[in-house]
Amino acid sequence: MDLFALILLAVLIGVPLIVISLYNGIVGNHNRVKRAWADVLTYERQKTKVLDALQEQAGLYRDHEQGVLAGITRLRSAIAELPVEADGKTLAKAEDATRSLLGGLRVAFEAYPELKASELMNNLMREIAEQQQNVGAAIVIFNGEVERFNNGIQMFPGSLVNSVMNKHAAVTPFTDIQAASAFDYTPNL
Repeated sequence: MDLFALILLAVLIGVPLIVISLYNGIVGNHNRVKRAWADVLTYERQKTKVLDALQEQAGLYRDHEQGVLAGITRLRSAIAELPVEADGKTLAKAEDATRSLLGGLRVAFEAYPELKASELMNNLMREIAEQQQNVGAAIVIFNGEVERFNNGIQMFPGSLVNSVMNKHAAVTPFTDIQAASAFDYTPNL
């Protein structure tokens, strides 16, 4: 075989393999984003189970704690409104409601010492805080997967393969506007 035939054969075999590899990479990254978002939703829904128990206990203190019950209801609604499709913007509402609820619970427990005596209430508060940490960790993983996926569909040659074959849109990562506004430093992006 001459050199031209070898080069032609390498191109005819190599190019389709590269395209297939890029296509499969985009599909795999998209599936990882969906799985990471499902993990965020799972932790948020686990938090709902703890909130149900907390709501039942807080109901015992209804005269004292109408604000706590309203905060729990807002948080449950925010979690229920999370979409099945990955979207970091919508998660901000649930995270704000969690922060608000935890702040209200701390104030309520300080204002009513008899609530501090309830070991169950304290355990439920710890469980909510633990679930919130799980959500935070899941969000970090989600944002990492979103970055990997978005890079894969926006950088050449993956952008070419995506525009022709996959046609996936970039996924919006979760950003915490409230936390970002607390920083004096803003990176020059």
